Amino acid sequence: MKGQAGRKAYPVRFITAALMIGALAGGFRALGAKTASTRGDESEVQAALAAFTRVYQIVQQEYTDRIDPDKAIYGLDVPASPVGAIPGMLRPLDPHSDFFGPRAFAQIREQQEVKYYGVGMTIVSQLDREGKLSTYVPAVVPGSPAFKAGIRPGDTLDKIDGQETEGLDGTRVSNMLRGPKGTLVRVSVRREGYEQPVQFTITRDEIKNPTVDSAFELKPGVAYLHISDFYETTDDELTAALKALDHGGLKELILDLRGNPGGILDQAVAVSDHFLAKSQLIVYQSGRAAREQRYYAMHGNGGEEYPMVVLVNRYTASAAEIVSGALQDHDRALIMGEPSFGKGLVQSVFPLSERAGLALTTAHYYTPSGRLIQRDYSQVSPYAYYYRPEDHAAPHTEVRLTDGGREVYGGGGITPDIDVPPVSLNEVQQTLADRDAIYDFARHYLGVHKTIPRDFETTPEVIEAFEKRLEEQNIRLAPQQIEENLDYLKQKIRAQLVEIVYGRDQELKLEAENDPLVAKAVESMPEAAALLTHAKQYLASRRQAANED
Repeated sequence: MKGQAGRKAYPVRFITAALMIGALAGGFRALGAKTASTRGDESEVQAALAAFTRVYQIVQQEYTDRIDPDKAIYGLDVPASPVGAIPGMLRPLDPHSDFFGPRAFAQIREQQEVKYYGVGMTIVSQLDREGKLSTYVPAVVPGSPAFKAGIRPGDTLDKIDGQETEGLDGTRVSNMLRGPKGTLVRVSVRREGYEQPVQFTITRDEIKNPTVDSAFELKPGVAYLHISDFYETTDDELTAALKALDHGGLKELILDLRGNPGGILDQAVAVSDHFLAKSQLIVYQSGRAAREQRYYAMHGNGGEEYPMVVLVNRYTASAAEIVSGALQDHDRALIMGEPSFGKGLVQSVFPLSERAGLALTTAHYYTPSGRLIQRDYSQVSPYAYYYRPEDHAAPHTEVRLTDGGREVYGGGGITPDIDVPPVSLNEVQQTLADRDAIYDFARHYLGVHKTIPRDFETTPEVIEAFEKRLEEQNIRLAPQQIEENLDYLKQKIRAQLVEIVYGRDQELKLEAENDPLVAKAVESMPEAAALLTHAKQYLASRRQAANED
């Protein structure tokens, strides 16, 4: 997949999160819950169970090797493994009904955790160039104990409390870093440019994973806010962010939901509630055996109706589509970007035991105007469904009307009001991305210079050092290619260095300030304001016509 300029895309992370978080968004439901059934249904179930039991008995008795019952029924509890009977039964249903074994079920719960006690850094274990299992740090939570102590992205963990980490898997290392609040952990890391491991003593504390990970004023009165996921604290984070932004006089808002895979339904409803009028419908869900449920704005925006632009892309899914769909249907915001992913299936999680669970699709999500959010998956492979959503756009045969009488389309995610295709990387930029050349240079540069000032700029001397590093890494670029991509290189090198030294939130701010789609959103605020005015006038005229009739 080609990379994109502007905000980064994380397709692998999206796929994992969309499956797991989407499963929990529907809430837990007891396995013994009553469902609609008939005598015919029951007899068919009994016949199918008898056939399955007969096949399983034959396999157990006659197969050439001994059969592990857990593997036969549940499948191997690793990604992309051969499926067992239960996962195989679910596969033809839809892309989001799934069976979770012990490891996957634990990952689901961890995805939902927004706080824990530890040091606050993401770790990944992988084989190094010598074939040894090593653990490195791709990200550090801004403001966390690890961040304050000086741990940086790119560091490789050497020892934890004197125990070497080489050869240990990520789960083992993670457990060593976590612990009770207030306790100390001694961490030794290997860092490029340092001859000896760097030592840190870190005090464990409560770690919160912010979902409103960027909120700042672009210019007087114009604010930018990015929501990465919908977890338990998203509404509280949004409330705090809006309050802080309002101190500067909030007049226009860009809400960025690009790359947001969704999450908890209640949080999507609460976020929408901030911007809609009290009692406006936000979303409803309906299924064959599940009663229809409708969710309304309970508090409302208190009359605060500043113009809004919502940014979406192909990785905007589930709960994020609920928010963007509600704001679009009520003409509360102008939607801009790419068509969203199209995940509108509601999963209920049925615990099968302490170690496993079944996430089963039980309903569909619909926007206030009645649009189905779910994209058609009947004629595409699982790979195409997850990795190439842009190849299977909605046919625009399902047409609904917004509050202001505008046509909007269902059956395939949220179609933007202003369609802006992503800016693809050119050949040079793609080569650098594939080789992680800018990240590699940033680590190398900091190995030499140790740090950068907050107002760091990518000077000609920095570009010269970058070219030299490319040669060392056997990446050949002509001077003309460097010149043609100079603005891109200056921006990306600066952003990468800022992220490593000052945190992901500061890097996101730089990315947004230089994002052409964000700039276009600012330019489109008059159109967003016109939506609000037109919708009020249109609804008023309809009420008047109804009264006259």
